[in-house]
Amino acid sequence: MKHSEIDALVKSWIVDAADRPANPRVQQVVLRLVSDLCKAIEDLDIQPSEFWKGLEYLSVAGSRNELGLLTPGLGLERFLDIRADEAEAKAGLTGGTPRTIEGPLYVAGAPESKGFARLDDGTESANAEVLFMQGTVYDAQGKPVPNAKVEVWHANLLGNYSFFDQSQSAFNLRRSIITDEQGRYQFRSIVPMGYGCPPDGSTQQLLDLLGRHGRRPAHIHFFVTAANHRKLTTQINIDGDEYLWDDFAFASREGLVPEVKHIADAAQLAAKGVSAPFASIDFDFHLYAENTAAPAAEVERARAAA
Repeated sequence: MKHSEIDALVKSWIVDAADRPANPRVQQVVLRLVSDLCKAIEDLDIQPSEFWKGLEYLSVAGSRNELGLLTPGLGLERFLDIRADEAEAKAGLTGGTPRTIEGPLYVAGAPESKGFARLDDGTESANAEVLFMQGTVYDAQGKPVPNAKVEVWHANLLGNYSFFDQSQSAFNLRRSIITDEQGRYQFRSIVPMGYGCPPDGSTQQLLDLLGRHGRRPAHIHFFVTAANHRKLTTQINIDGDEYLWDDFAFASREGLVPEVKHIADAAQLAAKGVSAPFASIDFDFHLYAENTAAPAAEVERARAAA
């Protein structure tokens, strides 16, 4: 069947068959997606058994709550970021901290503190390297932004996240920090580990068929928000990780791999109240002011809350 014939056929199903007012945006998107899917079925000679197996796969992935993991694994979340970057550049917004994917593991409601927070609950202290991370939130003119909110979350030494991993305490390795009068934030935590997709899960099943691994480098997630500024969704990667530039989620970006300093000086250990060498990361965030010429930076999506 010719593509023009498919277009006409799908239009008769989606548009012409409507017997009441339709949502024009939903109608537009569904028309395009169904048309493109039918063209793929035709062009690739997808057989009925293959089609239904694909539908079964998506159903199982949904039941396992893995669609949020599959999306970055196929590059779709990175593609949305690329489009957002292009839209901001078109609106004249350049030079800010690079965005990168949110991923599926944010949890709203983390405890909030001013200036400083400790993220870890101490249960992994014997095996972990202590991490101090600090920096300043700046506006587009390079001025510090007081009272900005820095939401931070990351995995434990097993690559697992609290809330989704019931063995961890509530909000372990999750906090919200309000910057001080100089726009500064600081937190104490542990150096996280990278993780892999569940080996028996839907995402890894497809990645195996595509000849790909499902590993992520060690990283730390951030939402940074402030009044009259665009929300920043980003993460920094831990330098030296084996998968730093081979992230299955395609989230590694230049400008998001700060130096990790390993501090062993006795005076600095005493100042931090620790007895063993620790890791230190300096990282500043640079926000854009709100701009009506750019699409909204706040992404509406279902998120966990506790």
